[in-house]
Amino acid sequence: MNRNPQPPAWADRLLKAFCPPYLLEELLGDLHEQFEDHVQEVGVSKARRFYVLEVIKFCRPYFLKRRAAHLKKPVSKTAQPYPSNSHHQPHFLHPDMLRNYLKIAFRNLWKSKGYAAINVVGLSVAFCVCVFLFFTSYLQLTYDSMHQDGDRIYQTYIFSNNPDKATRNGQMPMPFTPALKADYPELEAATRIASGRKSLVEAKGKYFDKMLLQTDPDFLKIFSFPLIRGNRDIALRDLSSIVLSENMAMTIFGTENPMGKTVLVGRDADQKQYVVTGVIGDPPYNNSSIQYDALIRIESLPGYQAGKDNWDAYFYTTYVKLPPQIDQATFENRLKPFAQKYFPRALEELKKKKAQPDQRGDMLAVRLQKLANVHFDREISNGRGAPIAIVYTLLGMAFFILLIACINFINLSIARSFTRAREVGVRKSLGALKNQLFAQIWGESTVLCLIGFLVGLLLTYLLMPQFNATFGGRLKLEYMFKPGFLGMIAGVFALVTLIAGGYPAWQMAKFNAVEVLKGKLSMKRPGILRNSLIVTQFAMSCLLACCTIIAAQQVDYLRTRPLGFEKEQVISIPVGNQVDGRQVLGRLRNKLANDPSVLAVTGTSVNIGKGKDRVSSRTSVGFKYKGKDVSSDQLLVDYDYLKTLNIKPLAGRDFSRSYSTDSIKRVIITESMAKMLGEPNPVGLFLGDDGDSTNTKSEIIGVIPDFHLYSLADNKQPITLHISHSETIHYIFVRVTPQSLAGSIEKLKTVWQEVAPQSEFIGSFMDENVDAWYQNEEQMAKICSLASGIAILLSCLGLFAVAMMVIEQRTKEIGIRKVMGASIPNIIVVLSRDFVKLVLIALLIALPIAWFLMNTWLDNYLVRIQISFWVFIGVSLSAVLIALATVSFQTIKAALVNPVKSLRSE
Repeated sequence: MNRNPQPPAWADRLLKAFCPPYLLEELLGDLHEQFEDHVQEVGVSKARRFYVLEVIKFCRPYFLKRRAAHLKKPVSKTAQPYPSNSHHQPHFLHPDMLRNYLKIAFRNLWKSKGYAAINVVGLSVAFCVCVFLFFTSYLQLTYDSMHQDGDRIYQTYIFSNNPDKATRNGQMPMPFTPALKADYPELEAATRIASGRKSLVEAKGKYFDKMLLQTDPDFLKIFSFPLIRGNRDIALRDLSSIVLSENMAMTIFGTENPMGKTVLVGRDADQKQYVVTGVIGDPPYNNSSIQYDALIRIESLPGYQAGKDNWDAYFYTTYVKLPPQIDQATFENRLKPFAQKYFPRALEELKKKKAQPDQRGDMLAVRLQKLANVHFDREISNGRGAPIAIVYTLLGMAFFILLIACINFINLSIARSFTRAREVGVRKSLGALKNQLFAQIWGESTVLCLIGFLVGLLLTYLLMPQFNATFGGRLKLEYMFKPGFLGMIAGVFALVTLIAGGYPAWQMAKFNAVEVLKGKLSMKRPGILRNSLIVTQFAMSCLLACCTIIAAQQVDYLRTRPLGFEKEQVISIPVGNQVDGRQVLGRLRNKLANDPSVLAVTGTSVNIGKGKDRVSSRTSVGFKYKGKDVSSDQLLVDYDYLKTLNIKPLAGRDFSRSYSTDSIKRVIITESMAKMLGEPNPVGLFLGDDGDSTNTKSEIIGVIPDFHLYSLADNKQPITLHISHSETIHYIFVRVTPQSLAGSIEKLKTVWQEVAPQSEFIGSFMDENVDAWYQNEEQMAKICSLASGIAILLSCLGLFAVAMMVIEQRTKEIGIRKVMGASIPNIIVVLSRDFVKLVLIALLIALPIAWFLMNTWLDNYLVRIQISFWVFIGVSLSAVLIALATVSFQTIKAALVNPVKSLRSE
């Protein structure tokens, strides 16, 4: 017997569970009729699938609420299957309602184009700047975070509680690490790192300048740079082993397997052969303290055998990895006997100076710095890191700018809410619920925030190349898609939408419909909230302005402070590793001997400033002199060094070719070195360790004024200059006449191609190199300047918009004042007075904070400015004038309006 096909019974039961009873019969009838038509058209199977889909479409959240409301009503015998006059509110998140909210939002924004434009511009600029600042801060805060067990990796340093100032030295003696491993076998790993300038690498008949990191085998156990080829346990087992970076392996060997191949490192007699035993991943260039092109054993360093037992030469960085069961504080306590055992002379010298133990009971101690903090610790990293204060400053600026934009948004929304009060009252009188009004108004704010956010991201994409060029950044667009950064940006957007959009929407949704429609809701005097927000944003703007001016003054002070030599008209040329620096220096001297535009030519081992090779090295030596510990920077120079830098001897003489022994055992010392020796006239005395019985002491032939071989931000030490024909010249200095300055670089480039055709000419002016010392400070000053400018602009934009709204609300008041005889200047003063008061309050808050913060920042410098009181006076006057100029347009416009027109509606 054939039966008529029926729809799925479970689908009918599902619809009954969701659908209100008064709709169920009609819906079931329509669905069944539609099912029968589908059976005829597409068959039973497809008809049943279509039926299920139609039923599911009716299973929406708002049906649940309607059904629940229906079930709560008392059932009477006279109840009808359909409600008679009841009105059922759809859920405020129903799709139809959401579409309606968006439609109304776009309609209102289009109606108030000026309001929308001000908010979009403010938010987009704020988002753009914040993304850049968050980008930069994110890279800094994730420095060295790529290593597994990074929380157990530490750099060692020596703490000395000197009477004048406690010091921390991150450079260790050569025998330090072997002794540490022998005395503390529980250490999981410990390694030395000696990194300096690039080395010449020869392979397959080609030459390369590459950064070789001299280290111990434990390097591969501590740091988790990925080992692409080879075995971590044996890659650096042999003294002839070399581990290439991925980039270096590709550069030299292409797609060939480099394992087992040989490369030559060094020049001439110092050249050594190494066998490739591994390929390691490239270190992140943006956020890794350790950079390399290849790894070799530290025993390959020249002079290693002579210095392996010398506890007085501090050249190397040591990293240790603690076992999981030992924390930093515990191990530092266990290191106290180690310091007393291996540094007795330094400890004795501190006692002679009457040094006192610190709060931890240490006069001299070996301590640990977490790997995550090494980048920010400039003292133990020889000034190579970035101060954490700069990172926090960037984050603070991003927060300030974002907060200023949010304040503008809130102020404008609240001010505008009083012009929309009647709209809210009418909607409430027609039955709109509070949550519906909240969703609608917040939806408008969300649309504005979303547009501003998208425009800000577009600006970030377009301006990223310019940002990198201006601030020396290395930002890339792909960083935006890292999970951590995406989470940060999403959180910022959600927070801005919640604060800036949610609060005004909540306030407007609370309006009393009766009072609004009676016209009783008004705001003729600024509220406490609006005043507080205006004060906050101007306080932040003035704070940033003060920080910008003081930072710029400090950078200018560092640049213009005398360094003890003349940096102008001197060209610095890195020699490179493909030629012999001493031979090139001789050829260059011969070529330029008869050139009247060249005043002097010399060579040295250390560049002054940051040249184009970006290499910085420092060599210190320590010894005992008449029972006192003495240390100084060692500087290899050549003849005419003092002449090239225009340094005049205070006593004795300069190095001279007339004295053949000057290149063997003769030194020139700085004035502070003479004071450290305790000798009023050291010329003719011999410099060397008290225990030296090998007759290798050097005679002092001259004393010169102190000069800065390194940045003013770094610790300044005495300097010992010497000449040696066996040591390598790495830099050549050429002093030229002022008249020939313009074309000197091109002339030297031409001559360089003749005297050193194998080496690239990358000469630069020394004054530019010295300026590069303060690149971090200069970048901070630039970023502060940009941030303060944008903050002031956004503050003025918000103040302008609020003034426009407030003056519009006080139109009738202005008309009454004019009718009563008030002059235009009087009205302008009345309208501007309230805003000026707010700016003055903001200044009282901002200036003390700016003084405290910048004074703390300046304390990080050995050479610093004193904050001038005129900075705060200038910022105060500028802030008041800018505020007056911002509101003056609106106040003058309002004062000039005909009072008849203002009072017409009365």
